[in-house]
Parts: sequence; C-alpha cells; structure tokens
Amino acid sequence: MTDIGFSRPGWSWRGVLDQIQQWRLAKIASPDFQNWAAGFRLTRPFVRQDSAALFDLMAGFVYTQTLLACVELEILEALRHRARGVVDLANHADLPVQRMEVLCQSAAAVGLLVRKRDGTYRLGRLGAAALGVPGLAVMIRHHQVFYRDLADPVALLKGETEPELSKFWAYVRGDHAAEDRDIAADYSHIMAISQQLVARETLDAVDLSDISTLTDIGGGTGAFLQSVAERHPNLSLRLFDLPAVIDAARVRLAPETRIDLHPGSFLSDPLPQGSDAVTLIRVLYDHQDHTVRTLLSRIHDSLPVNGRIVISEPMSGGSQPCRVGDSYFGFYTTAMTTGRARSAERHIELLTEAGFSRARQNPTNQPLLTSVVTARKGG
Repeated sequence: MTDIGFSRPGWSWRGVLDQIQQWRLAKIASPDFQNWAAGFRLTRPFVRQDSAALFDLMAGFVYTQTLLACVELEILEALRHRARGVVDLANHADLPVQRMEVLCQSAAAVGLLVRKRDGTYRLGRLGAAALGVPGLAVMIRHHQVFYRDLADPVALLKGETEPELSKFWAYVRGDHAAEDRDIAADYSHIMAISQQLVARETLDAVDLSDISTLTDIGGGTGAFLQSVAERHPNLSLRLFDLPAVIDAARVRLAPETRIDLHPGSFLSDPLPQGSDAVTLIRVLYDHQDHTVRTLLSRIHDSLPVNGRIVISEPMSGGSQPCRVGDSYFGFYTTAMTTGRARSAERHIELLTEAGFSRARQNPTNQPLLTSVVTARKGG
C-alpha cells in the first residue's frame, strides 16, 4: 500500500488544518485582501457582516447608554400602552425636542423602539421585553457603577484602579462596611432582584421532592427561599447571611413564618446543621478559589450522608467561551476584585475536592440567566 503520509511522524490533520486557518486569518488581516473582498461579489456579504459585527463591538457602549437613558427617563414605560410623538416624549422627559429625537432614533436602531410611518414611536420587541423582566431597570441603573469601572479596562486588568464595585459589594472582602444596615440594604436589594430572576430556572432544573430541610447560604433577604416556599410548601427553610442582611430579611419576610433566619458569616461562623440540602444562589462567583474551597468543605461537613448541594449562578463556558459568563461576568467579577467566573467543569472539580460525589451540571432553560451544578455527600 502506498504511504500517503497519514502515519508520518509529526503529521496530523489537526496540524494541517491549523496551518490553513492561520493562512486564512493572515489573508483576512491584510488591508489589500479586505479591499479586494469588499469589491468581489461572492465575498462582499461576508465583509459587510464582519464590518457590522466589528462596529457593534466598537460602538456597543453607546447602545448600552441608550438603554440606560431610556430607563432613566422612563421612555419605555411612557410607551407601554400607546405610541407617542417626539414632542410629547420630550415634554414627558423634560428634554429638548431635538435631543429626544436623537434618543428615539438610537433606541429604534437597537430594537428598543419602532418608528412608525407617521413619525411617532412605539415599543419595539426588546423594549417590551425589558418591561417584562422583573427588576431589570434596577440592574440597568446599577450598571452605571460598572461603566465607570470599565472606563480604563487596561488599568482595571493591571490592578491599578480602585473599582467602585469592590466597595459596593463590601461583604465579599469581609469589610465592616458590609455590616452597615444602609449599605447592606443597597446590595441586598440587588441580590434579591437577581435571585428572583434565577429562582424559576434553578427550581425547574432540580428536584427537591426528596428533601425535608433546605438551607440557603448567602441568600440575602430571602427572595430565592420565597420561590422555594411557593413550589414546595412542606419544606422547612433556613436563611443564612450576614447579621445586617438578616435584619433586613426580618422586615421583608415579616408575613413569612416558614423561613428560619440564621445570622452569621460563612467565612467564620458555624453553619446551620441537619439540612438535607444547601443552596448557593449567585454566591461562589463573588469569591476566589481559596474561599470557595473553605465554604464547600464546611457545607460538606454540615450535611448528612446523601445530602445535596445546589450551585446556581452564571458560569464561564470554559473551553467554549460565552458572552455572559466570560465577557460580562469575567469583567464584572474582576471589578469586584474578589471573584471570578467559573465553568461548570471547574465547579465540579472544586466540589470533588471538597468530598462531594455525583457532581453534574443540570441543564437550564435559559443559560443566559444561570447555570446549575449539583452534587451529593457520599457515604
């Protein structure tokens, strides 16, 4: 049989394909090739597609600020029930008519609004969806802090700045500021909103029918546990968080008698014992690996044999990077200075290190909102 090279030392299809890909990328990076491809009928659509995508990357900050302006000026809410003209909207928002036209045109260009033939504006599909997401407006306003932290991304990555997000989420560093009731109320409000958004996804992804007692660690003012109570009325529920947060939970959960409140820091105080399951809802990505290892080990010790742990938070795509987990939360946790986005595989590794078994990822309907990993304490 003729040797065609498939078994020659150092030869592989992957290596050949890598060389072809590098040659292709070198061509695309050439200005002369770009000029030729833009004029050639068969390659012109691809050049235009790449140009549009690059422009969106470059101008994306303008789109986000368009959304912020619409929220701050309550434009989406003003259009909830009917279309309105620029003059009417300008009066509503106390803006010059020309400036309101700039905002409306920008909002229509990104899908928040639709410009009608008569020149008025109505909600677009994205604008309507934004009104339908509970608490989204609060998150959008909160992002003003994140925008400022990203003003110099290189300095942020080099650790040369003092990000505002690190001060807002003071509890992750164990700062005494986190014990201030007003500060705790600010971050607890954001936490409650985020937990409301992910509770349905989490509870759809896990079966809690075989447990009797659930402890939610770092659960804020109890938004997630309220959702659990609605789904599983016979479960005994415990909430564990910082004392200042538990004080806020006592006020928020006044009508709710099924949730036992346990103040403390999971970094230093004893965890509630005897639960069949422990949940961590958007908790671990706030912290570095050494803190996560300690927490998972302590949770493992607190659970009975066959006890379950549920981790629910946005996750990195790992070997297949994703926009939400790697781009957005990668930078967000960097600005917090204490956390990091992890892949499901990394969560499973850390759970295994802590002594858990049967760790696996549970599919969710909307991975943009959250991903879920579960594990059991073995015998």
